Amino acid sequence: MIRFTLYSRSWCHLCEDMLAALRLLEPPGAPFDIDVIDVDADPALEARFNEMVPVLYGDLNEAELCHYFLDEAAVRTYIGREAGLAA
Repeated sequence: MIRFTLYSRSWCHLCEDMLAALRLLEPPGAPFDIDVIDVDADPALEARFNEMVPVLYGDLNEAELCHYFLDEAAVRTYIGREAGLAA
């Protein structure tokens, strides 16, 4: 399964937009596992990300894929790499 972590805020329209754009890239019948984390629920995350949300990671061990807006090319590259590892 392809996993993502989205650091977000509940009142952030850019966060909602990024999640919706990411969902549009899901293959039929194979939804992504997307962990949406509210940075405001954790003072350390709030300090780390501050106003940079949304921030998308492919995995907690991965580098950042994008922030503010979905970088479709970076996400597709990550999906291809993950799909290749699963095969």
